[in-house]
Amino acid sequence: MNADVALLQEVKRFPSKLPESVSIDPYPLHEPWNKELLDRWPAIVKLTDRVKVEWFKRVFPISELGIDEFGGSGIGLATAAKVICVDKKVNPFIALSMYARWIRPHKTTKSKWRVGYTDGSAHRILSDLSTFIGDQDPSTHRILAAGDLNICFDGLDDNPNDLPERTRSVFERFNVLGLELVGPRYPHGRKANPTPKSFQQTQKMYLHLRCTRNPRMRNFN
Repeated sequence: MNADVALLQEVKRFPSKLPESVSIDPYPLHEPWNKELLDRWPAIVKLTDRVKVEWFKRVFPISELGIDEFGGSGIGLATAAKVICVDKKVNPFIALSMYARWIRPHKTTKSKWRVGYTDGSAHRILSDLSTFIGDQDPSTHRILAAGDLNICFDGLDDNPNDLPERTRSVFERFNVLGLELVGPRYPHGRKANPTPKSFQQTQKMYLHLRCTRNPRMRNFN
């Protein structure tokens, strides 16, 4: 297996039997939330003995977190861990699994949106992720964030169900935080079929989101 760590989203439960090299989050996936409110959660899994994984305990966000804590401001949005390579060929880094949940507008809006929006969840994730950024110098941080934000890079102007300006604000905020967004694009990745009109002009489709404080690191969405 080439992968050492898996960043998962919408996990309901783990199998009862796992290979010896595989380790899962020692904390209940729903913490600190009421598990009756949701049945799917982000998770980080150690797949091989080439790495050590130190999971952060998920807590409600406060002004100062413990060294082993990660503050989550939204239910089922993100989880984090520190990954340490045993051979020390790669410096330790923070891994974050993220999932931007759909949120419906408040009933007072009388909105006709059936599924709602995800940029609100994405911004919550960005706020929580910011706890691992303590300097303006990108070289001081090593962060790998992967997951599903339920939005298309740069937004879809031709899609009535998309909110392109709000979508762009998410990626602009990634950039402001110093997180580089990269990903395979056609012809180097699978082309969307059918292709949204917004992407037909350039024939390029962003399929993945990669966020890193270090251009030499690679990660995926």
